[in-house]
Amino acid sequence: MKILVPVKRVVDYNVKVRVKSDNSGVELSGVKMSINPFDEIAVEEAVRLREAGKATEVIAVSCGGAASQETLRTALAMGADRAILVEADVELQPLAVAKLLRAVAEREQPRMVICGKQAIDDDANQTGQMLAALLGWSQATFASRLLVDGDAGIQVTREVDGGLEMVAVKLPAVVSADLRLNEPRYASLPNIMKAKKKPLDIVTAAELGVDVTPRLRHTHYAEPPARKGGIKVADVSELVRKLCDEAKAI
Repeated sequence: MKILVPVKRVVDYNVKVRVKSDNSGVELSGVKMSINPFDEIAVEEAVRLREAGKATEVIAVSCGGAASQETLRTALAMGADRAILVEADVELQPLAVAKLLRAVAEREQPRMVICGKQAIDDDANQTGQMLAALLGWSQATFASRLLVDGDAGIQVTREVDGGLEMVAVKLPAVVSADLRLNEPRYASLPNIMKAKKKPLDIVTAAELGVDVTPRLRHTHYAEPPARKGGIKVADVSELVRKLCDEAKAI
């Protein structure tokens, strides 16, 4: 079974995101970038399935500029077998990414796509669901556990508002990884060196025949308002009074 794993280059989760002075977007100049944490979990799960003999090949794919090669090399260092970069010189919105991934999936013919449930830059949580719809495949979102039942189907434990939900899904399928699916491994130095020699193919959106023209226009970016400092109360009775009077007014 071949597994396709989409990965996205995002601002590192340890970096404090800043808005540009003209409010036209997020400041990316000189900012550390890394693989989206949920995508990292997806890569780890795919590699584990291959190591367990449930999968034969893991292919990492990223959509974006040439700098995304660095993100793909990280996935290769974690254990992916090869990588594909779909180059595009415009802002890629979720629907465009889903269409690009569909084109790649139709070329590669994987039995499963494992992706992160969302990217930490826009938190859209749309691409996996859109991809499943475009391909006409089964889907299981927010996976916290994944069991492969031969080449016919998978069992997925999902995290939902009411707790956990277990679903049986037929292959081919799209699965989106949640935070508790696994703990990604650190790429060792030997594997980082090996990743440099693994194949990384580059195609363009035009070669895939996909129109990636943005359909949404962002007009303004702003940082959230600063939180006001808290206050101390003398006793419980004063706390109750403030909750009753001042909190109601808010």
